[in-house]
Amino acid sequence: MTLHLYNTASRRKEEFRPIRQGEAGLYTCGPTVYDVAHIGNMRAFLTFDLLRRTLELRGYKVRHVLNLTDVDDRIIQGLSRENLSLEEYTAKYTDLFFADMDRMKILRAHENPRATKHVDAMITLIKRLEEKGLTYEANGSTYFSVSKFADYGKLSGMSLDQLQSTGRVDSDQYEKEEARDFALWKGWTEADGPVVWETALGRGRPGWHIECSAMSMQYLGETFDIHAGGVDLIFPHHENEIAQSEGATGQPFVRTWIHNEMLLVEGEKMSKSKGNFTILDDIFQKGYEGRHVRYAYLQAHYRQPFNFTWKGMEQAVAALEGLEDFRLRVREARGDKPNEALDPILKKGEKAFDEALDDDLNSARAIAALHTFVSDANRVGFSSADAPRVEAFLSRTDSVLGILGATEQAVLTKEQADLLEQREAARRRKDFDEADRLRNLLREKGLEVRDGPGGSTWRRLADGGRSGPR
Repeated sequence: MTLHLYNTASRRKEEFRPIRQGEAGLYTCGPTVYDVAHIGNMRAFLTFDLLRRTLELRGYKVRHVLNLTDVDDRIIQGLSRENLSLEEYTAKYTDLFFADMDRMKILRAHENPRATKHVDAMITLIKRLEEKGLTYEANGSTYFSVSKFADYGKLSGMSLDQLQSTGRVDSDQYEKEEARDFALWKGWTEADGPVVWETALGRGRPGWHIECSAMSMQYLGETFDIHAGGVDLIFPHHENEIAQSEGATGQPFVRTWIHNEMLLVEGEKMSKSKGNFTILDDIFQKGYEGRHVRYAYLQAHYRQPFNFTWKGMEQAVAALEGLEDFRLRVREARGDKPNEALDPILKKGEKAFDEALDDDLNSARAIAALHTFVSDANRVGFSSADAPRVEAFLSRTDSVLGILGATEQAVLTKEQADLLEQREAARRRKDFDEADRLRNLLREKGLEVRDGPGGSTWRRLADGGRSGPR
């Protein structure tokens, strides 16, 4: 099976076929750095991470571009409130964003272009649109005329007649399902304060939509493989990106559009008015880690709404403890005889994992495949000779999921090691009464021993064995 992705533009799953064989150009909408990112934003960034990691697992050389919107209406309002320069204000929230990304084990993009560093490219793109007759000027600003782009609405599936053009708009944020001529370049007003560029278009600043078109095409070309973002960006942001990009170049802008669904908190839309507005710090302060958040998020397919709950976080911790316990027992397995019964289990596990990802990044099925493998491996047992290939399987799955911690090889006490050796000797001479006695003794010493066809494995007990034998 080959990688299939759901393309918002075609409204169906399609086999991924990149423009250049073995390579993948990926543009993902990054944050507007006016505030701390919330856990809804993080779902989008984790989806991008899952996509990139899957592409890399499939052998593609990925060029990932994630932009930083460091000038827009909200930023200007924020820096005015805090009496900071544009650079000081956006640097603060940019640093916080990357700190959150690192804690979530989200891979850094290869390029993080900032809008303020690409104004010249935006001016050039707007000039191309002017030459095509797709713009007009009013009150010192330059607008895109949506009625002059015949394909406007093709991504969202709404025609201009359905959308009903309602004039022009200067605001970066406006009501959905209103086709408005949007500002490509905003003439300076007193509200902008010191945020201004002197250009061939006059004094002013770029509109939000033109930023992504200019930056994505500069780094990935006029047509590239994948553009990803949240469903809230389909209209108007991505619709406007298509109009201005294809209007300027006459070429298809993006081959595949990928959009993740929204996040709920305890079944409700997240908002400050409801008191359920949550940022990552709120989660980390309760003792959870980024990998716990990743596991919880990946339990839902990216195209389905995800309901964040604290019970779900507890379940994520328990599930990861089970996986970490398995990995620890693999590392501490004893015996030097490989278990041939593991061969079909490893093949089945890898096949199920890959098929899940190939089916439009089905992370929920991929995690289920991992748990099934663990259950099957525990059933047949494994020895130290099997450890490298089991570890390789775990590392391969985690190269995509990113949910395992940095568990170190545990160190046995001399007494524990001696008792394990004695028990193995008792099993070899078929003295099962002595083996059972030593099993109970080991439990008192904090180890639970399990026997299987491939030999014995053990794990540390969280209570140090105080609960007694079972």
